[in-house]
Amino acid sequence: MATDNENEKGADMPRTRGERPKSMRKTVLQLVGVVVTMGALAWASVPFYDWFCRVTGFGGVTGVAQGDSDVILDETIKVRFDGSLSRDMAWSFKPMQVEMEVRIGETGLAFYEAYNPTDRPIAGQASYNVTPYEAGGFFEKIECFCFTEQVLQPGERVEMPVTFFVDPEIVNDRDAKYTHTITLSYTFYEIDLPEQQAALANDAETGRTVN
Repeated sequence: MATDNENEKGADMPRTRGERPKSMRKTVLQLVGVVVTMGALAWASVPFYDWFCRVTGFGGVTGVAQGDSDVILDETIKVRFDGSLSRDMAWSFKPMQVEMEVRIGETGLAFYEAYNPTDRPIAGQASYNVTPYEAGGFFEKIECFCFTEQVLQPGERVEMPVTFFVDPEIVNDRDAKYTHTITLSYTFYEIDLPEQQAALANDAETGRTVN
């Protein structure tokens, strides 16, 4: 007759030989499922975060408007402008005005200047944000050089416009209504030349080499 200790030992032992491999397969499948899910979330997080920022203004991302505001308030707000370059970008880049004061809802026009001092064409793309962050969702751009890539030829200097307005709804927002000054910042970084421009640059380089 089995003792109580023997019964307890028997309860801890697997009931069948097939249970352990089955359990291991289940664990492996669960781990694979977790890895696949995490990979899918990581892949989707970048476009989702970008969409979230553009819709909410989170992180200082601005909005894009199809035209001027229908409402212009008597209340004014100051807009400051800032420009910088990524570490490896060879351009010079700066705002052509430091600050302007506009009525809320009024369309403003500002300019930035870019210059390529090198002997080669360089393509650039501007990233941007607005501070304070809570004002980002109310800063609406109508046209902006940041919407497309820019290519400057050797020695070329250009003035690049941005048209914008501050959405009148900012005065009704719990946090953003206390904003009196908005700073619009751009950072230019180098990107690959478009195929046509790259081909022309290669032809020019080949011609110089042959000569």
